[in-house]
Amino acid sequence: MSERLRVGIVGCSGYVGGEALRLLLDHPHVEVTQATSEREAGKFVYFAHPNLRGRTQLKFRSAKQTEPADVLFLCLPHGLAQEQIGRYAELAPRIVDLSADFRLRDPARYARWYGKPHTAPEWIERFVYGLPELRRSALKGAQFVSGVGCNATASNLALKPLVDAGVLDKARPPIVDLKVGSSEGGNASSAGSHHPERSGVVRSFSPVGHRHSAEVEQELGLEGVQLSVTSVEMVRGVLATAHAWVRPGTLTKELWKAYRSCYGNEPFVRLVKDRSGIHRFPEPKILAGSNYADVGFELDERSGRVVSLCAIDNLMKGAAGSAVQALNLMCGFDERAGLGFPGLHPC
Repeated sequence: MSERLRVGIVGCSGYVGGEALRLLLDHPHVEVTQATSEREAGKFVYFAHPNLRGRTQLKFRSAKQTEPADVLFLCLPHGLAQEQIGRYAELAPRIVDLSADFRLRDPARYARWYGKPHTAPEWIERFVYGLPELRRSALKGAQFVSGVGCNATASNLALKPLVDAGVLDKARPPIVDLKVGSSEGGNASSAGSHHPERSGVVRSFSPVGHRHSAEVEQELGLEGVQLSVTSVEMVRGVLATAHAWVRPGTLTKELWKAYRSCYGNEPFVRLVKDRSGIHRFPEPKILAGSNYADVGFELDERSGRVVSLCAIDNLMKGAAGSAVQALNLMCGFDERAGLGFPGLHPC
């Protein structure tokens, strides 16, 4: 397409909306024409996102003033997109929803994990799950794309090579321990995010029953996956440490083949498993601001336990970055367009 796509971002004052705006301002095939925020309506977007000062003169408007566009990114709190999806679909032929509203394919599972019935169940099947490494073919030409859970993304990418290779011992469901940064909680303050309470913390806040477990089970076809989430002293980032068990006799060289087969041609997944150096395994810090996922593993051949690791930036590969990658697939662009930033070191 020669003309730039007109893109609007609904709910742009939060962290995910700000990251989507940052990426799309540099996208070669996109023009951001509107950004909404009820709280910041009438202000320049750089009041909420100071890193974008001098990059754009857009002002926030109310979502009630959303105008027609080629694509709408919905960066609203969970539950709001489903209530207005019909209206937004009338305004744009393509929608990328970054909330949890359309991630789960089964309305009953949604009600179970989110504690209330879905208000637009007839729309669920129209959305494609927005993680390209899992749903690339379906995303090509898609009209409606759901966002991804950041913890689910790290867990899915850690476990996918083992699932694809068929080496898992299905009698022992995987356990994924996730260390996460404070930006997972969004930009609204709370007692738990107050600096004296948050600083230096290693705090388990969801030892069992995390909602993103449902996405992992759905996307990988697994049952009984356990996610356990702990807040640590970090703003951005997720490190998923997945403990899984493989069939007796499985060797490390077989897992190398599985991981290379799974990710050897992926533009945003890098295998990190070195014999020496301080960066032998994936770590989130060096991925800040990038759409890369670093994946590694270690196998205890004696016990059959494999530790599969995935590090991401939760606001990028776990949210806005994957959304832009999905947009590229939807529209036939180079999948890497607007996503070339590699992260910083040191930072």
